[in-house]
Amino acid sequence: MVIRKQGGVMKRKSRKGKADGFAYTAAAVALLLTGCSLVSSGSHTEVYLEQTLAQSQAAEENQSGGDGRHVILNTENGQESGKEGTSDGAGSQGKESLAPGENPDGEVSLVFAGDILFDESYAIMASMNQRGKGIEGGISGDLLERLRAADIFMVNNEFPYTDRGTPTAGKTFTFRAKPEYASYLNDMGADLVSLANNHAYDYGEISLLDSLDTLNRLGIPYVGAGRNLEEASRPVYLTVDGLTIGFVAATQIERMPSPDTKGATETSAGVFRCLEIDGLLESVREAKENSDFVIAFVHWGTEGTDELDHWQLEQAPQIAEAGVDLIIGAHPHVLQPVGYCGSVPVVYSLGNFLFNSRTLDTCIVEAVVDENGLKSLQFVPALQSGCRVSLAGGTEKERILQYMRDISPEASLDEEGYISGK
Repeated sequence: MVIRKQGGVMKRKSRKGKADGFAYTAAAVALLLTGCSLVSSGSHTEVYLEQTLAQSQAAEENQSGGDGRHVILNTENGQESGKEGTSDGAGSQGKESLAPGENPDGEVSLVFAGDILFDESYAIMASMNQRGKGIEGGISGDLLERLRAADIFMVNNEFPYTDRGTPTAGKTFTFRAKPEYASYLNDMGADLVSLANNHAYDYGEISLLDSLDTLNRLGIPYVGAGRNLEEASRPVYLTVDGLTIGFVAATQIERMPSPDTKGATETSAGVFRCLEIDGLLESVREAKENSDFVIAFVHWGTEGTDELDHWQLEQAPQIAEAGVDLIIGAHPHVLQPVGYCGSVPVVYSLGNFLFNSRTLDTCIVEAVVDENGLKSLQFVPALQSGCRVSLAGGTEKERILQYMRDISPEASLDEEGYISGK
């Protein structure tokens, strides 16, 4: 199962069946603690919580061997929060079930994708609405299957969910999406989103706050933004079958004294900014103390070029030295090199994923980890074209892989995109 907690909301996805999910706010906690049943119904999900928290924790502790994947989201100091439950309904995430013993080596799969945009004023969402197929109208079936099958899938959410606020004055591109479109995150199988980017605040503070509330209502964890600096800088922890993965996210972009996308402060909402890197390094160190594996998801780089800028080259070694095991980058809207800082892989830019109408090479990146660390890292070629994103195959797959080899002097990519250092 998956249990997520963020800002008082939790959500679970089961590995034993098709899926099961629940979301509860602080108002529902009393129901859980008194053993009352809670029903959360929607177009895809109906869940019955039948045990008290204490009973369910005891049941899990006494369970020998386990019969499914077990993922728990933790948000503070690595402490787990969890609850057993049952479900006979299908969840919108569509995660594949994992039968007992299917994963004997204790491996955990982590998938990362780049920029998405659900603003219906722009081509991607307008095309999806016209097709009338939901997320299947924007992402090919084989790619969706891979996203949903991951133990943890993380994506860059490059806009706020709101119908309020005013666009930032003087900003060339301002984005927002209807709050109901956030359900597409569940439909694509997202387990975590980064809000550390230069569009999360496009319609003012209220737009970011609405996003946080929307994601909380859906039980979708976020990292890299918050109602104050403590929340924005806080690592998120996901535990998969006893292996704890820590995530931190931050943004350098709008490198100016007074950026349009406000950084969070002790008393105001905003994103976690890292142009001054000390705060990010502190969060990485905190995550390292509470995790078996740490990922930094950084919004950086220069748009439209595969050349790395000096901020990336300066900060990547510092982030690696602070204790991360993997660095993932976003913002340039195109692919950038894969490199290494010592033994730490750096995927400098994932590129667009489902963002605009341009035909662009893109990817997903899949990391497989176990108790000993990173087992494999794979660059999986994809293509954004015709307001859809699909896995690349045949000559297109090889072309994209060769491009990545050409721009990545520090890394080798084999014929299936598996990455190793030179």
